This record gives sequence, structure tokens and C-alpha cells, in this order.
Amino acid sequence: MKNHAIITVHTEAAAEHTINPFIFGHFVEDIRDHMDAMLAFVLKDMDFEEEAEANGVSAGWYPVTDGKNTQYALEPAAPKHSGHSQKIRIFSADQCRGGIAQRVSVKGGMKYRVQLVARAAIELHTLAIELADPQTGELLGDGEVAMRSHNWLTYTVDITPSKSAEQAEFRLMISSEGASWQDSIGTGMLWIDHVSMLPEDSVGIVKREVVEMTRELKPGMMRLAGNYISAYHFEHAIGPVLERPNMVNEAWGGFTNKYFGTDEFIQFCRDTDTEPLICVNAGSGTPEEAAAWLEYCNGGADTAYGALRAQNGHAEPYGVKYWEIGNEIYGSWQHGHCTAEEFGHRYNRFAAEMKKVDPDIMLLACGDTNQEWNRTLLGIAAEHIDMLTIHIYHGGGTVGINPGTPKEIRYHAITAFPEVTRAIVGQTAELISGNPEYSHVKLAITEYNTMYYANTIRKGLPAEHTLEAAVANAANFNEHIRQSDLVEIGSFSDLVNGWLGGCIRVGDSYADQYRGKKPGWSGRSQAVYGTPTYHVMKLYANRPLAHVAPVKTECGTYSWEKGSPAFGLTPVELPVLDVTACLDETKRILTVFAVNRGLEHVEAEFQTGSFQMAGEAAVWEVTGDDYEDINSVFEPERITAQEKRVPWGGDASCLTLRPHSVYVIELKR
Repeated sequence: MKNHAIITVHTEAAAEHTINPFIFGHFVEDIRDHMDAMLAFVLKDMDFEEEAEANGVSAGWYPVTDGKNTQYALEPAAPKHSGHSQKIRIFSADQCRGGIAQRVSVKGGMKYRVQLVARAAIELHTLAIELADPQTGELLGDGEVAMRSHNWLTYTVDITPSKSAEQAEFRLMISSEGASWQDSIGTGMLWIDHVSMLPEDSVGIVKREVVEMTRELKPGMMRLAGNYISAYHFEHAIGPVLERPNMVNEAWGGFTNKYFGTDEFIQFCRDTDTEPLICVNAGSGTPEEAAAWLEYCNGGADTAYGALRAQNGHAEPYGVKYWEIGNEIYGSWQHGHCTAEEFGHRYNRFAAEMKKVDPDIMLLACGDTNQEWNRTLLGIAAEHIDMLTIHIYHGGGTVGINPGTPKEIRYHAITAFPEVTRAIVGQTAELISGNPEYSHVKLAITEYNTMYYANTIRKGLPAEHTLEAAVANAANFNEHIRQSDLVEIGSFSDLVNGWLGGCIRVGDSYADQYRGKKPGWSGRSQAVYGTPTYHVMKLYANRPLAHVAPVKTECGTYSWEKGSPAFGLTPVELPVLDVTACLDETKRILTVFAVNRGLEHVEAEFQTGSFQMAGEAAVWEVTGDDYEDINSVFEPERITAQEKRVPWGGDASCLTLRPHSVYVIELKR
């Protein structure tokens, strides 16, 4: 039986409940480089929010001048603006050029729209915008702005680079060459309050590739949340973008991205055909603030915040149905951390205020994998809870692996991900089913992924990008499907970069490792690609799933040496195959998801009983030679889903399943 398996699908016993497509949802958070990677802005430090270096230039920029006396300083921003303005002063006596610059990556032939908010002393008539190769001095593109006022004005100019460049120098330059003015008074000065640069192919402010790849994921739902949300105030990121304040990201450092606020999030959801899920600030926020956010999204133009939304250019209500109260409030790392009892009463206050605004919303409460937290919370607030949330990150905390864990032991621990999920969901289900007053409560796994230490062989590369992680996540998707009578929402963490688990990767910045890495350090900072898990998730979410069909799997086993003491799971032998199956709504399409968690080939016989077909089956395979294989900027499609057609005879057929691989088989009758 070791290398042979019999997989029996009982289609005649398919479950009555319908699988919610939201179980393949995704998650955006302002964490580390998530927003920088997701958004299409080319420039950083666009509002000169960073403090000045000793040279007087905001830290995201550097001075460029051939003068002897050029001066730089940060000064107050334009009216209603945040951050600083950058002052540059050149002198007539120097007969020089002076300005500021930063390194950018640009595509040849792409038009970029540069927007500036600036003012200048009356002697300065033009501002030059240049893209140059700093090594050769070659000018790749330029534009000129006619400075029209000593007061603040907004200017735009389009620049199209003649060729692609990974480390082009973007310069804003003024000149005193050929000019004459008195240097003893306030002359030769330029103030810049904002400068941004967007490629014309961006979708709004989001990278086109990110939007297209997200659509292909067919995620169903998109969650806006994370640790930063517990210190986030939505009113800081609505209205005219340049008038939004610069706010410190109190969870992750740096600044919260003011350009991607509520309206931009909703637009991103619409651009990607996803249902929005918003987590409100239940840390430093108040019930009244949460209700105001809800009214901003769903209120009519005759309400205070609905009118504000309309004033901001969005006349029709957004109709956001799903709202989450609290993100990991049980954790000491979270703003507003409290006990379960305190949160239960806090949740009720939030729910009451929000339901006054829109009684038809679905409310999610911050649950935990710790059932004592859930028991207390449900005891206080169950009648106001539609869904209980849990976060499951599988790795060191759940199975006790570390950088010194031998490779194969680590692999078997990681691919046991669904066993841990099953235990957590099972314990939560037992709690819910134990009280009739909780029977209406469903589960939302609003964050999950593998989380384990970087590989010690491929130093500097993150383990979360591996085929190993994809195998673990695929088996976990199977568990979500099997538990779909209770689990209605999943949010894979994260969508883009962010931390090591982001399934869409932009460039080669690896979360914590990105600190100190300059954009383009590989020469491929604009590469956008999917991890192996991305391709698995895309494969799963694009199948026509409606009803779960029971599966009996007879196969060999492997040793799970670690177990999971945290959830009462002792070391045990686990089946090498993790298999689930679904019928579509018409019950004429059967999809079988088979994950070979083992390290050897398996000859699998599939028996489908009453679901008979003859001809060819569609089979998708995600595999590789080594379970530590990754996709990267150098090999972005090393691991993808490969489709093939295979003969399928009657109610039984055979398929060879490669080790550490994922298979999706689609049968039609």
C-alpha cells in the first residue's frame, strides 16, 4: 500500500450546504513593503515626510548641484497639506544648477505622469524634470514646468523614458545659469510640497500586473485589516489625497500609506471583482468612529458621512456588508489589548452602534485559537456575532520547528498544516455546537499561512515561497473545503509582499530582509510574479465548487514526529495523501483535489462510483524536483500549474502522483 492508493469519492452522499467562494479570500495590510509593492507610484517620500539629513534634504532624496552655495532645508507644507516642503535655494553668483534626486526604476516607452505641488521665487521661471543614467550621464527623458506663481500651484508633466533603466536618476532641477538677481534678498528659491510619478498603465494607483494577477486568483473577498488597523483612523485617509495627514504606522513603523484609503480600497475591490471586508479599529478607536466608517461606506447622501463620501466623488453608497470588529485584540502586541471579558463588552458596544447605521451588515468578532477566549466572548456577545474569526499561522509556534530542525522533519511538520487546522476548527465547532444559542455563528479564518524560519541552506531566501509551502497550503485548502459547513471566509496572508508569505511578489524584497536592500538590487525590481502557493490558490479558486463529496483515501503514511502540543496533537503517522472532492451546482462536474504530501511517487486509483464518465479528464499539476524550489525574479515561472488531458475510463482510473505535488482533476459527465 506504501506506493499505491485507492481514492473513493462518494458523490451520492454530497453535502447539502453550498461552499462559500469567500473561503479563497485575500488580505491587504499596510505592513512593511506591502503598499510600496502593490501601488504603482514610482517615487518614495512623495510628501517629504521623512526628516532631513544633515544636508537639509528629506531622507528619501539627495541633493544634486554644481554650485558652491546651494542651500536645502525642510519648511512647513502647503496649506492643508501634511509633511514638509523641501526648499532649494541657488545663487545667481554661482551660475549653477541645483536640485534634488532619487533613484527609480522605469520602463522604456512607458508614459509617466509627474505631478508637483510647488512655488518659486519670481526670478525662477522654469523647473526641469529629468530622468538620466547616472553612470553614463545619458538623458533618458525630460520635461519642463513653467513656474507661474510665488504661491502654491499644482503642475503636471508627462515623461516617456527612451529606454528601461533599473537605477535611473529622477531629478528636479532649477538653474541660475545666464540669470542675474540680487543674492542678498529672498531670491532663487524653490519650494516643493509634493511630487509623484505614475505609469499610464496603472489601474488607478495600483500596479496593473497586481490587479490582473488578483483577478486571476478569483478571491471572492478582500479583507482590509491587520495589526496597523488597531491604531488606524479612517478619516485620515479620505478626501483629497494631498490634504490627508501623514500618520505614523504604529504597528510596523514608517508611515501609514495615506494614498490607499477607504475609497481606493473599494475601487481595488471593484477592479478585482471582490467583496470588501473591513476590519474596524477596536483598539484605539471607538464605537462611534466605527459607526461613522460604516456610514461613510453605506450611508445615503442625506447622512453626515454619506454626504462626505458623495463630496469626495462617490455619490452611491458602497454597500459594504462584511465588517470585522477587532484584529488580534487578544495579543499583547496589539493596540487596545484586553481580556476576553473586556473585549466581549467592547464588541457589544461596537455592534450596537454599527447596527444603528445599517442593521443588515454581517459582523465578525475577533476570536482566538484559544477556546477559553472564545468561550468567554461567546458567552457575552454571541447574539450579536455572525462570524467568529480565528488566525492560524503554522510553523514554530504550532509544531516546534526552528532553523536547526532537519530538512525532512521540517517538511513533514509543515505539510501537517491541515491537521492543526482541523483540530482548531474542531475545537471551535465543539464549543459552538455545545450551546444552542451559538448555532447561528459561523467561522471566518481571516488570516492564515505557513510561517516558518528561513531555510538554512539557501541563505537569504525565505522558506515561505517554496513548493513545500504550496503543498502545505493546498492541503490546508482541502481542510477549508471539508469544513465549509462552518468555515465561510478565508483570508490568505498576504496578497502582495508585506511579509514573507505574500503570494504575489513584486521585485525581490523579502519583508524583514528588504531593510537595507536598495530597489533593483537584483536588476529586476519590476518583476511581478506568483509564488507556488499563488498558482495553487488560483487553481483551487477557479474551479466550479458547490457541494463537498465525502472521500475515503487508502494510502501509505509518514511520521509526524513533532505533533502539536499546543493543540493536543501527539506525534502520529499521517496519510501521505490529502484528498477532498466537490461537485458543481449542477452535479455534472466533479473536482478532486489530491495533495501528495509524501516524498515518493504514488500510484493512485480513483473510484468515483455513480459518477461515471468516459473520455478525457482535465488534470492540473503543481510540482517540482525539490520541495525547496521557489519562483524568483530570475525564474518567475519555475513552479506553475501545468494542465494536461488524461484518459479516464468509467468509474475508475489511475494517475501517478509525484512527490510533494498538488493535483486537481476535473471530470465532466
